[in-house]
Amino acid sequence: MKKTILGLLAITAVSSASAASYVGGSVGSGATLHYQTDLTSSSAMRYGLNLNATNFNFNNLALGGSVDYLGDFTGTGSALGGLTPYYGLGLGAGVQLGAGGGLSLYPHGTLGLRYNVTDPLSVFVEGNIGPVVSIGGTNSSSVYVGSGARVGLNYRLP
Repeated sequence: MKKTILGLLAITAVSSASAASYVGGSVGSGATLHYQTDLTSSSAMRYGLNLNATNFNFNNLALGGSVDYLGDFTGTGSALGGLTPYYGLGLGAGVQLGAGGGLSLYPHGTLGLRYNVTDPLSVFVEGNIGPVVSIGGTNSSSVYVGSGARVGLNYRLP
């Protein structure tokens, strides 16, 4: 039994050590810093910290985070000149500070394109859409369709 547990721990350590990790950021529908780790050669998990200023006067500031599963559409890289299309599913949550504060949840789907500029650096553009469930704030609670778009970069950690 002890050998089996040690063997499983060794396999887990080797599989997580071979996975690439990235840090990055994006701008568009707010500013985002994120950490991403590969699950397989064609899928990853991304954990993001979001900062959104609305109405361009900073009366409303929203802080939030999101967790996204990302998967590549396989077999399309050479046909698109090195661009890798991908899809994703995620869940975002946020807190709105300032005038009309409240909480929100944002389950969403994502479509994007990634291009590897050099070995450690890649750029991406993506869009997402999904329902936003808002609790509190000026409208007390509401459900509406939200969307976002961003352009960003990833840097692969050594």
